[in-house]
Amino acid sequence: MRFLWTARAKKVSPTTKQSAVATTEASDLIASVPERHTGNLRVGMHGFPLPVSPPEFTVSMLWHPRLDADPAHRWLRGHVRDVCAAIR
Repeated sequence: MRFLWTARAKKVSPTTKQSAVATTEASDLIASVPERHTGNLRVGMHGFPLPVSPPEFTVSMLWHPRLDADPAHRWLRGHVRDVCAAIR
């Protein structure tokens, strides 16, 4: 999700995709949100592809060094890495 814009291009930054959709549904704002994550939230709203290609971005993971060898943490990092690689 990028930003919500009013007619005067005022930037509003909701904290979640759900709050972005709820904010636009109850106002004259527009939102750029990922389609695959908000499909059921956008019922009754109009959607269309962006007229420009969005820039690529980097997803980074950060953790405390003491968790490097933690089995549960390693498992979670592996799954996050796999999911991010699959949607490229």
